[in-house]
Amino acid sequence: MKTTRTPDALTRASLADLASFQERPCLSLYQPTHRRHPDNQQDPIRFRHLVKALETSLRQQHASDAVKTLVAPFEALAQDHDFWNHTQDGLAVLGTPGLFRVFLLQQPVAELAVVADSFHTKPLRQTLQSVERYQVLALSRHSVQLVEGNRHALDAVALAPGVPQTLSAVPGYDRSEPHTSVSSHGGIGGGHVAMHDGQGGKKDAIDIDTERFFRAVDRAVLEHHSRPSGLPLMLAALPEHHHLFRQVSHNPFLMSSGLMVDPQGLTPADLRQRAWEVAAPQQQAQQAAWSDAYAAAAGKGMGSADLAQVTHAAVAGRVATLLIEAECELAGRIDAATGRIDPAEMANPRVGDVLDDLGALVEKMGGQVHVLPADSMPSRTGVAASFRH
Repeated sequence: MKTTRTPDALTRASLADLASFQERPCLSLYQPTHRRHPDNQQDPIRFRHLVKALETSLRQQHASDAVKTLVAPFEALAQDHDFWNHTQDGLAVLGTPGLFRVFLLQQPVAELAVVADSFHTKPLRQTLQSVERYQVLALSRHSVQLVEGNRHALDAVALAPGVPQTLSAVPGYDRSEPHTSVSSHGGIGGGHVAMHDGQGGKKDAIDIDTERFFRAVDRAVLEHHSRPSGLPLMLAALPEHHHLFRQVSHNPFLMSSGLMVDPQGLTPADLRQRAWEVAAPQQQAQQAAWSDAYAAAAGKGMGSADLAQVTHAAVAGRVATLLIEAECELAGRIDAATGRIDPAEMANPRVGDVLDDLGALVEKMGGQVHVLPADSMPSRTGVAASFRH
């Protein structure tokens, strides 16, 4: 039976896997896609053209059998009709001997089909480093849903198997377990009489079950989704559930403000719009805080917007936080040993980009990288870095 390709989750770990994979050659294919009919009918056709471009490039240096093996998973994806009926706004497909990854993207990307000694990951890296993305946890006593996106789109995230979606799925939960449905009278040393507490006892039992469920959801979402993605998490729930969830939550990615409404009563478009209204001021405040921190560091000689200086500091592992301007491209490559900017790749800025290399280098050295819109950048050079020492 023919199976449909399941897209891969785009996380920092998956990007690190791509960067560390040693097999050659590396095939990178990017294209914009469409969510709905009839626009999406042209997507697999355009994909086949890009695969043909990869094949033509491969045949210049590899034997026919090797070329056929390399492009086989790409051709299989081209024939996967169900896959092409469930795309988003962009597509990234990367392959090499022993590895094949497919990522759906929530923003269009420029078409690209390139064979090289390493994968072209800039669009993926920018997606991960963008400050405009977040996840929304739509939660009630009876359901759990996770969506991810930005102001333009929110798409469902497949919950990891470890995330309980009902109370009965919580490990160790026993329906026959007694709850706080009785009250004791008589005090210490006195007589003890168990009495049913009527509606109050029933409410206590419900509260205990709800707290148990929310604790389990919080732990699982943190482990399987928040930590791997690194994305802020917005809670969408009734006001009383906000209070309880925040009491039990240990998720450091949980946003300070959430959406206080029953998420089951919202259409996808309403959820996207209302979530953005909550997220926007928090994102603006975070971007302003990063800019202020850079300005304070630069004022003490511990920050710079000079590309050459920032690059040398990155190689030395001195960059603590790097701000990169979205959509800014600087053709070239960074010599990871010296920090020198090598102009050898100047002919193809879509493949060789200094800012992409710089972001990868800072992350490799343990620094944080954030891609900001131009109007939120504290400099006009495309970069702004705060140093550790």
